[in-house]
Amino acid sequence: MRIMGLDFGSKTVGVAVSDPLGLTAQGVEIIRRKSENKLRQTLARIKELVDQYEVETIVLGLPKHMNNDIGERAGKSLEFREMLEKRTGLRVVMWDERLTTVEADRTMMEAGIRRENRKEYVDMLAAVFILQGYLDYLAMNPQE
Repeated sequence: MRIMGLDFGSKTVGVAVSDPLGLTAQGVEIIRRKSENKLRQTLARIKELVDQYEVETIVLGLPKHMNNDIGERAGKSLEFREMLEKRTGLRVVMWDERLTTVEADRTMMEAGIRRENRKEYVDMLAAVFILQGYLDYLAMNPQE
């Protein structure tokens, strides 16, 4: 059973996929689009990846505010969830993604990746952190 993790941004979607045992998350790619509202090609690419990796569940990052409020960006993620469910026919789990981008940036900084190169990979690495958090949760809660 493979699970896909997505970090949905205004112009990019970071994609990660679990190993077949559902233990670890690996970055796959960053889907880029020219406009925030142009999602048809993005959804088509995600569907291709779902089929290629035989994904059974999608985990989508939910960017809540630090006080747990749901703002505009989280609202767009919830709308994207509905589109994903219709396009793929899969269950889409929303996962709190607070600070994943900060964590991804810090990890790349510690790895010595130059600032101008970090932006290129931050969304994919954030997707890895979102998915790994969910996989760790499942490992601790096997009844889920």
